Amino acid sequence: MVLAATPVRAPARFPHVVFNAMNDLHVAARRCLEATDPADKVRLSFETWAALQAGTLAADAASPAPVPIGPPGRPALPRLVPARELAQRGLGTDVGRAALVHAIAHIEFNAIDLAWDAIYRFRGKPDAYYVDWASCANDEARHFSMLSARLAELGHAYGDFDAHNGLWEMAEKTAHSDTARMALVPRVLEARGLDVTPGMMERLRRQGDDRTVAILEVILREEVAHVAAGTRWFHWCCARDGIEPEATFAQLLADYMNGSLRGPFNLDARRDAGFSETELAWLQTLG
Repeated sequence: MVLAATPVRAPARFPHVVFNAMNDLHVAARRCLEATDPADKVRLSFETWAALQAGTLAADAASPAPVPIGPPGRPALPRLVPARELAQRGLGTDVGRAALVHAIAHIEFNAIDLAWDAIYRFRGKPDAYYVDWASCANDEARHFSMLSARLAELGHAYGDFDAHNGLWEMAEKTAHSDTARMALVPRVLEARGLDVTPGMMERLRRQGDDRTVAILEVILREEVAHVAAGTRWFHWCCARDGIEPEATFAQLLADYMNGSLRGPFNLDARRDAGFSETELAWLQTLG
């Protein structure tokens, strides 16, 4: 990423503020969010992470406030439909395995935007917060690239199958609260990947699809760190606000999930991602 050093005048609602837009991480995160072409979103994600590591990007306190949340940049396809309308395909056929890879690729594509929105939307955090979520965005972009390449080997491309919008819908519901976002996106929706991926890998092994299994092994290992980042910053938000994290997590689940979270749960992975023994015991009572 070429980062100019030219100061940019802030919008009218910040008439006395001058900020360096091209070196502001919040602006770079919005640029990643707004990219509609998957290849561009992946490229910008890699470049933004590299620039942050190189010290040429930083979260600027003078950055304009975030715009209200809306849909991120997306390609025309896949068509987004309610989850209940998605076709159910077995893994015994090439198209069934391709559909599964596509579904996981769609999750990873959404996860890129979720990580960048966590940076763009929530301001005034420690530098480590922004490093954590930019690192996650970089990982998710790499995961999407790996899965896209696997889709091509299976004769398909991202957009060939319908998908649902559940992950981003939760981002919109939690846009007003960093505490709710950290609790419900990484610690609930993304943590479901920790729970279901081992079973998917076993089913794929039985079909002899070792190439997809190898990709999922990488994703599972790295997603533990992403959920752990959610745990870390959820606890930080709770400490900031003087609220008890375990009770708050349970209340947020009740408020937003309507009792829909069910097991089985990958207890070892969730433990590695920072879930307490009390939380793990409570999760197992949910069904």
